[in-house]
Amino acid sequence: MGNFNAFNNEKYLKIQKENILKRINLFGGRLYLEFGGKLFDDYHAARVLPGFKPDSKLQMLLTLKDQCEVVVVINANDIKNKKIRGDSGRTYDIEVERLITSFRNVGLLVSSVVISFYEKNAEVDKFMRRLKNYKVNVYKHYKIAGYPQNIPLIVSEQGLGKNEYIEVSKPLVVVTAPGPGSGKMATCLSQLYHDNNKGIKAGYAKYETFPVWNLPLNHPVNMAYEAATIDLNDVNMIDPYHLDAYNIMAVNYNRDVETFPLLKDIFVTIQKESPYNSPTDMGVNMVGFAIEDDEAVKNAAKQEVIRRFFNAKKDFLLGKIGEEAMTKIEMLMKRLDLSIEDRNCVSPAVKKAEKIGSPVVALELKDGTIITGKRSTLLTSSAAVLLNALKYLAGIDDKLLLISRNVIEPIQKLKLGALHNHSETIHAEEILIALAIQANTNPLAELCLSKLPELEDCEGHSSCLLAPVDLKTFKKLGVRMTEEATSYFYKVSLSV
Repeated sequence: MGNFNAFNNEKYLKIQKENILKRINLFGGRLYLEFGGKLFDDYHAARVLPGFKPDSKLQMLLTLKDQCEVVVVINANDIKNKKIRGDSGRTYDIEVERLITSFRNVGLLVSSVVISFYEKNAEVDKFMRRLKNYKVNVYKHYKIAGYPQNIPLIVSEQGLGKNEYIEVSKPLVVVTAPGPGSGKMATCLSQLYHDNNKGIKAGYAKYETFPVWNLPLNHPVNMAYEAATIDLNDVNMIDPYHLDAYNIMAVNYNRDVETFPLLKDIFVTIQKESPYNSPTDMGVNMVGFAIEDDEAVKNAAKQEVIRRFFNAKKDFLLGKIGEEAMTKIEMLMKRLDLSIEDRNCVSPAVKKAEKIGSPVVALELKDGTIITGKRSTLLTSSAAVLLNALKYLAGIDDKLLLISRNVIEPIQKLKLGALHNHSETIHAEEILIALAIQANTNPLAELCLSKLPELEDCEGHSSCLLAPVDLKTFKKLGVRMTEEATSYFYKVSLSV
């Protein structure tokens, strides 16, 4: 299992804050900071950088909250099309409302919401009316023909000048969004244009954790970022502008490198000069300086690539990604010389399932022990493995029955009766509820429940696709689960 001291989170927060404050001072007192990736639940970073806290970026902002306000940008087309986040299943408009509430709950000022690419539309206007309940200022920004190539039009009253000016009051303006393609950078450029016309000194910077600019191009952490973005077709590359300006190798990704010359021209047109010589210059990312055990980080990143490989196989089966994305993840596996057998819980699940002809889930606990659970008429393989793992952690004999039929049978009757399920088989969450009921009269059941937190950050693999309800339970428990993209009895090869 991972070394959770491989990344120094406290050091990261300290030097990240210092560098953001430097940027604010560099630009004369106001910085528009484009936030890429997740502010709240950055579990990808936590997986590839053991020791990184999923809310690290938020905690860093909280140390600056007196100097900071948040602007949330949402693309009008994403409202109209009811675009959904793949990780949470929330539509982008609902995600904006969640972000506003979450930021405010921790004491951050959310001053504004920007509707980018605005055109009059009933759904968009309805959402804008909903935002009044949150007492935020709502601004309209418009599509600019030829963006970002047509610089004379962009930097004019008919381009950025048409956008409504966002009234801000803090030196640090964090510009975030519910997902990619929302218009964060264009919002920042619009503000620079208006501020320049008003005689206000301001600057722009970008905060993205990955790729890590001061790690090698083929470092597993950077390759894990490519694996995480196969659907976006991001490709890591050496930043040629940074190499030319400073003779220093720095890693960036293709979209930033491709658009940098245009951005530099826009900066020059707005402010008479560009503050940056390369896309890497634009970033404020000190994460690479807080890695203290590179070997542990490499191993963690390799495991992430394998997990992403299994996720991609599932998405390909379900038609969510195409052959190009699947080929890319396969190539990443080969470049890192990885096999799915390098994930310790895969082989035990698949081989046992093939042997018994029934679905199996295998969990790798933090001490390296592999626990398996098979599907039966009573339990799903997910429920079985959870029960078996909790017994092991509690030091209870696997053969000992912890839950009486008096507890199980009412759940089964409810499922087949009022809930109209086709099967009475008990799922993972249901077995935990049954265990909790039993804990009132059985101290051993209570002991098992006390071991649930020890499942967080454990690894798991299923020999077939899991029921969504079981997958959700594993996610809640913090188990890093992968699945074979196959039905129950399909014979699975252990080669990539």
